[in-house]
Amino acid sequence: MRGGGLWQLGQCLFRRLAQSKSTTPKPRHFAAAPAAEPAELKKTVLHDFHVEHGGKMVPFAGWSMPLQYKDSIMDSTLNCRAAGSLFDVSHMCGLSLRGRDCIPFLETLVVADIAGLRPGTGTLTVFTNERGGAIDDSVVTKVRDDHIYLVVNAGCRDKDLAHIAAHMEAFKAKGGAVDWHIHDERSLLALQGPLAAPVLQLLTKEDLSKIYFGEFHTLDIHGSHCFLTRTGYTGEDGFEISVPSEHALDLAKAILEKSEGKVRLTGLGARDSLRLEAGLCLYGNDMDQHTTPVEAGLTWAIGKRRRAEGGFLGAEVILKQLEEGPPIRRVGFFSTGPPPRSHNEIFTSSGEKIGEVTSGGFSPCLKKNIAMGYVKSGLHKPGTEVKIVIRGKSNDGVVTKMPFVPTKYYKPS
Repeated sequence: MRGGGLWQLGQCLFRRLAQSKSTTPKPRHFAAAPAAEPAELKKTVLHDFHVEHGGKMVPFAGWSMPLQYKDSIMDSTLNCRAAGSLFDVSHMCGLSLRGRDCIPFLETLVVADIAGLRPGTGTLTVFTNERGGAIDDSVVTKVRDDHIYLVVNAGCRDKDLAHIAAHMEAFKAKGGAVDWHIHDERSLLALQGPLAAPVLQLLTKEDLSKIYFGEFHTLDIHGSHCFLTRTGYTGEDGFEISVPSEHALDLAKAILEKSEGKVRLTGLGARDSLRLEAGLCLYGNDMDQHTTPVEAGLTWAIGKRRRAEGGFLGAEVILKQLEEGPPIRRVGFFSTGPPPRSHNEIFTSSGEKIGEVTSGGFSPCLKKNIAMGYVKSGLHKPGTEVKIVIRGKSNDGVVTKMPFVPTKYYKPS
């Protein structure tokens, strides 16, 4: 997902819409690609379905996407944690790499130990540049030794595909065997929350209790051949379902019907508040091309073998930070006063600037302000008191561990 705080984006959009119905709103601090004019926006196959169900459509990474539906963003967030949410994330880009050398090729571009994954399992990884900065984050799955499936973010699609293509051309020129397929013929649904598995189980014969967090299966769901990954972006148990686009609408309807109204269509606004509560990075806000995975708190995503061998873009910078420590670190905060927002500056009590907020808002679940951002190393430990300046006024804050809301990923007991 992309953008500078979708929750506050929604409020900004609605205020501006009320002020001028003739002007297309341009969200401030929105890290996705600049919004196209409405006539140029791409639409998912569920677009009309969203509108029929009261979806408030906004420009997002070149797509027309639902920000929210008839219920509030706060109610949608709480419903996901208590029951379930269905998100249309078809704007994201799924692709497959195939060939005997697809793994060594991809390992030149990402920090994960893909060769070490068991077939049918995946992990979060980061595409890096020559300076160790993050080009994008992605969930990558080793389907087989000669087949990798990954999903890249909508706002980074063009640059990611160009980056992969350029390096693939050079790799193949040296005799490497790898090709790719971009799955534009498929749509992507994210089913999240405690009812995700019970509801989806009603639509497939495969025993979902045997599929754990991070695992990937191909299976029939509601009569369609789907790619199923037990993952998500909310901190809840759930699935991402890649379905042939011609069957996406029927599958969405079936999921909602089987839940008897408990699983709700949910938009980008609640998706942002859910991921923030789960302490998950939003590319373009909490991580960018100038941020290394070590600084972003994603050291765990760098495989042990990769730390020893390197071999990926920016490895020299990243391995040095692993040894010596990074200059800055991503941390979480609780704070008083107005909810912190992206770019709010962070100071010590003595007035020294030590960083800035990258994401923030009011937590629907905790009923308090939460935020994440970067501070100088040494001032990143939980319990460290800080001052967060919002609209010229200093507010008390304290560094805290993340996630803010405990995750509920389905793992073997």
